[in-house]
Amino acid sequence: MKEEKKTESFEEALARLEKIVAEMEKGDLPLDAMMKDFEEGRQLVAFCTKELEGIRQRIEKVTSVEPPAVEPMEIV
Repeated sequence: MKEEKKTESFEEALARLEKIVAEMEKGDLPLDAMMKDFEEGRQLVAFCTKELEGIRQRIEKVTSVEPPAVEPMEIV
């Protein structure tokens, strides 16, 4: 049974994805290796997309909250 790799961060996933793209663009990989890289790349894209969507939602949540009203203090 194949062990699934756990990506630890968005940055790691993006770096791995960039490496896969560079290897595939060279065009000298055997077909089997290219298919494995393609499958891994699809998983990384899905992971990165999910992470970015989570960040987008968090940003929307933070920016949609109105700041609390602040009333001026009387200085005596």
